[in-house]
Amino acid sequence: MTQPSVAFVGLGYIGLPTSVTMANHGLTVTGVDINEDNVGRINRGEVTIVEPGLEELLKKAVDSGNLTATTLMPHADTYILAVPTPFKENHEGDLSYVFAAAESIAPLLVGDELIILESTSPPLSTKKMAEKILTLRPDLVADGSPNPDDKPVIHFAHCPERILPGQAMEELITNDRIIGGQTPEATRRATEIYATFCTGELLPTDDTTAEMAKLTENSFRDVNIAFANELSLIADNLGINVWELIELSNHHPRVNILQPGPGVGGHCIAVDPWFIVAADKENSNLIRTAREVNDGKPDWVISKVTHAVQHLEKPKVAVLGLAFKADIDDLRESPALNITKRLAVSLPETDVLAVEPNVESLPTSLGSMKNVRSADLHEALDEVDVVLLLVDHREFKALPATTLKGKTVIDTKGIWR
Repeated sequence: MTQPSVAFVGLGYIGLPTSVTMANHGLTVTGVDINEDNVGRINRGEVTIVEPGLEELLKKAVDSGNLTATTLMPHADTYILAVPTPFKENHEGDLSYVFAAAESIAPLLVGDELIILESTSPPLSTKKMAEKILTLRPDLVADGSPNPDDKPVIHFAHCPERILPGQAMEELITNDRIIGGQTPEATRRATEIYATFCTGELLPTDDTTAEMAKLTENSFRDVNIAFANELSLIADNLGINVWELIELSNHHPRVNILQPGPGVGGHCIAVDPWFIVAADKENSNLIRTAREVNDGKPDWVISKVTHAVQHLEKPKVAVLGLAFKADIDDLRESPALNITKRLAVSLPETDVLAVEPNVESLPTSLGSMKNVRSADLHEALDEVDVVLLLVDHREFKALPATTLKGKTVIDTKGIWR
């Protein structure tokens, strides 16, 4: 049986690892991205993101000829979209990137193609994507729709990714996968694609349930993190060490409280719950409150730093970590990055030394600020009065306690408790 050709649209934190994995499992993959520089680097076998194990596997995929990257949309048997799906100011999903990809795909379709939306999306997004394509191509029809004129058929599915940055190359293969076709035939075809590389269970359902499942998984985590973050605020007011409190509580056989932090970031947990809230405002009170608790935690962190520097003549603060989680370079929806920006604005007389070992340079939003500069870890610790730990990178965990002597330490991750 001939393997279907795949066009993977979007070569970011999800698209590049997935394209590489598919190519190394025998599929012919064309990766499509609007960033010409990244496309060129990928075709040279150069990684564009930090992901353990990716560089060697990318070179293997490119050298085999199974993976090429381009800025031009090709024709393919299967299209997989992993483009951004941010939310708007009202927290409703922004599908503009999905629709832009659909507009590029539509002119190339001849019938019998499968189009899979992988991007984490609000409920009914796959349906809206299909409607967009079929509006542009009225000579085609979606599988399962009435077709008295015997038009060529297009198949649609939603198969959300479930990988953790930093562990993507393993989890792409081993994690269970939800396969949500709009019809049983779409589910069957999508299952064949993911079965080429997934050893986890492939779980069939419909597209809307698949969309909601991914949102539910991340909302569950968000609610539980909010409980830990709310506990941290209460414990601080009572003079209690919240990490000791949680450790003791977790000795109960049916209790497993997560760890607090400076907020919640990333492209999923900080975004996805809002899609559920937007879909049903009346019945999503707990999910909305959890989002508000986690979005409010940076305020508490900033108040701690403000208090720590208020009596210093020329205060300097080392901010340790800008990524949204440990040991990666991903800054999307990062509470650490947001806190650093807000500190620089609210404390203009304070020098902020940003330490992020996983990026080569500060993002533009920080680099343009006069009182913010990038610094090496030990350089920063030599200079500053206040140390604010926002991300528990391995480099920070390895610091001897003696390097912090005499400094005010605000540890939002509990690594120096």
